[in-house]
Amino acid sequence: MQLHFKESGQGRALILLHGLFGSSDNWHHIALRLAENFHVFALDQRNHGQSPHRDEMNYSLMAIDVNEFMASRGIETAFVIGHSMGGKTAMQFALQFPQRVEKIVVADMAPRAYAPEHEKILAALLALDLKIYSSRTEMENALEPKIPSLVLRRFLLKNLGRDSGGKFFWKMNLSALAGNYPKLGEEISSKEPFKKPALFIRAGKSNYINAEDETRIRELFPQSQIQTVAGAGHWLHADQPAEFLRLVLDFL
Repeated sequence: MQLHFKESGQGRALILLHGLFGSSDNWHHIALRLAENFHVFALDQRNHGQSPHRDEMNYSLMAIDVNEFMASRGIETAFVIGHSMGGKTAMQFALQFPQRVEKIVVADMAPRAYAPEHEKILAALLALDLKIYSSRTEMENALEPKIPSLVLRRFLLKNLGRDSGGKFFWKMNLSALAGNYPKLGEEISSKEPFKKPALFIRAGKSNYINAEDETRIRELFPQSQIQTVAGAGHWLHADQPAEFLRLVLDFL
């Protein structure tokens, strides 16, 4: 597995991991700011962005992907920041390869299992016949009955590419995401905790990290702290980038 990545800055290595349906592009503005202090690597996780497609997908494999990426670049240790699905990858990576990680930051994600919330989105995208559309706007309109949020539709359609003949295709591996989706909702567990510093940043307008999650977070990450960005939804690094960066930089 050779993950696609975007690189910027100099200094100690910092790895950024995006969420479901996302890509390294989601971190663009945050990466530019972090690159003032760190050597930043924004990765496309497997089956996303420009990274390779594989039928298998789970957090242990995705942690191995990050480990292989670091080995291929000669990176001994790194800070790791992950949002949503990327947050679970970051947790799994820290627990599975603790010697590789200096500190982790997890953005609006807990280690618990989550109920399936994206099945309707996956079904709508799989049902979209790309051959019959000539523009993204047409597809935005076609998806509206199943996905009412225009912001969400536009985010999802960032995953479209065009081939040399001008035909649309999905850059992400939709069939693998759908087939492995139950695994992406599974809890993160470990016999041994991650004993180095960890920061969990909760979005104030989200329920992804609730009061009941704090006990399990501190069991797996005993040196963790939990901070809240009050005015942000789940995409807290886009909703409140200045506050998100302040918390991250203070912690790192």
